[in-house]
Amino acid sequence: SCMAKLTDFMVSRVRAKLIKIFLKKPKEMYYVRELTRSSKEEINAVRRELAHMQEKGMVKSEPRGNRLYYQFRDSYSFYPELIAIVAKTTSLGKQIINNRSKLGFIKFAFLSTKFVRGDKKVGGEVDLVIVGKVIMPQVALIVKDYETEHEIEVNYSCMTEEEFSYRLNRKDPFIISILSQPRIMLIGDDVAMVNP
Repeated sequence: SCMAKLTDFMVSRVRAKLIKIFLKKPKEMYYVRELTRSSKEEINAVRRELAHMQEKGMVKSEPRGNRLYYQFRDSYSFYPELIAIVAKTTSLGKQIINNRSKLGFIKFAFLSTKFVRGDKKVGGEVDLVIVGKVIMPQVALIVKDYETEHEIEVNYSCMTEEEFSYRLNRKDPFIISILSQPRIMLIGDDVAMVNP
């Protein structure tokens, strides 16, 4: 099997676009013309990139009917890192990061990895957590826009730093359950957050 290298995903504009399309909806399969439309690139460039990506073990293909469908492989070594990069540079993660100053004084913000990967949710799981002096109506606005565009419900929780560290120190079940789930940090440092 092929070794994953840093250069795998730092090559071309076309590859960067394809990675973004695949990892915005990691469970989806796409055929070449869909990828061509979404990326607004030449079909030959897309085909060439897909061949390279398949060679590197980034994507797999599967014939269905008379079409070849492609999907990003979650077994690819850099899958978690790439998912995190895409989460921070697209959709909800990007909105939180870009509007950070409008949202108040945010110390930490993170998305649940399950949410980003499009995994099925168990009731009550939290998708987005924001810690700091949060301007709630602004957060609600961003979440609402995202929900409308993606026809999906986002479960989010905001709290002050004081409340967060108080509950963390008390081993509050809600906080413990949130922190036991894998997450993608949008703002702030993971290690600093859990070791105040």
